[in-house]
Amino acid sequence: MLLAIDVGNSNVTTGLVRNGAVLATRRVATRPAATVDELELLLDGLLRLDAASFADLSGVALASVVPSLGERFEDVAARHGLRTIVASAGTVPLAIRVERPAEVGADRLVNALAAHRLYGGPAVVIDFGTATTFDAVAADGAYLGGAIAPGLEVSLDALADRTARLPRVPLRMPDRAIGRDTVSAMQAGAILGYQALTAGILARIRSELAGTAGIEPLAVRAILTGGLSGASWINALDGIDAVDPDLTIRGLAILHAEVAGGESLELGFR
Repeated sequence: MLLAIDVGNSNVTTGLVRNGAVLATRRVATRPAATVDELELLLDGLLRLDAASFADLSGVALASVVPSLGERFEDVAARHGLRTIVASAGTVPLAIRVERPAEVGADRLVNALAAHRLYGGPAVVIDFGTATTFDAVAADGAYLGGAIAPGLEVSLDALADRTARLPRVPLRMPDRAIGRDTVSAMQAGAILGYQALTAGILARIRSELAGTAGIEPLAVRAILTGGLSGASWINALDGIDAVDPDLTIRGLAILHAEVAGGESLELGFR
């Protein structure tokens, strides 16, 4: 059984994977200052929630955008004699056609790997997290770059922090674009605005990928993932081929199978 760990700026997501099937996922808040001992206790507790333990694990696959925290998770795995495959530009088995491959977030590379192996290419992966990332994947699986926008929650937090009278509001889909009070006006601006942002950038990237591949834009697959990919407003986006909240965990399992085992992993994903 593999333990996949995705360390993000806001959350750490773990997943237990056996024979290509994601058995369980858990999510906790990221604590950059957590010690190795604290992280060991955290993982032990999360494993116990799913009736598992370190002794049940055969390996660890890790993607981290918080370098120091990623290193401490590696130390935890080493304490239990577990080999860790760490996602990076040097380990993810795909071509990276950008100016500085080492600067690309590990989660973005893992998402690109998963998207191509599971859904084919060319494709666009949109990951709704602390930041919203748009990643372009070529027909041959190469990572081509993408776009980064402030996440929806970050945008709303900034609006409340930088103004004197605007409150924090719940992420609720408004009934109309013309808000009749402050809360509904902010929800209209934030959520409807974010729909337009997502649709607009997706359309541009699709058009560019389609032009290169000589295909129609809608033939470029669009896959959504991340913490907000299950939000109700997502349903209003047109031309989405898949919503896969566990895409990064699946990508880590694929990475581990291909790097540690030297073979493709297909069972249980489609």
